[in-house]
Amino acid sequence: MRENLKELNSIEDLDTALAESGKQPVLLFKHSLTCPVSARAMREFEAFLDQADSRVEYKLIIVQTARDVSNEAAARLGVRHESPQAVIVRRGREVWNTSHFDITAERLREAVRSFKE
Repeated sequence: MRENLKELNSIEDLDTALAESGKQPVLLFKHSLTCPVSARAMREFEAFLDQADSRVEYKLIIVQTARDVSNEAAARLGVRHESPQAVIVRRGREVWNTSHFDITAERLREAVRSFKE
């Protein structure tokens, strides 16, 4: 796994990520290991991470191995679960999200640029 990406495997990991969003934006990426659309979005996300802003935290939720984390993130943030999905969190609240074919490296760059301090 990339140095600038942390996988969330537990509700405690999610708690930590949401707490971190009080200091800096957190981008959550929900990924499905079995979906071709998600595989394409993951390639875009990885291309984005190659030049990602270090003032933002990047978190990965793999829906097959952390379904409870995925569901809890959707519930707490008030967003409908989708996969693939990218969500930017500030101060514990969703401020931007997109999914499926709208996940591109360029759209992620633009969104992060809009919400970092």
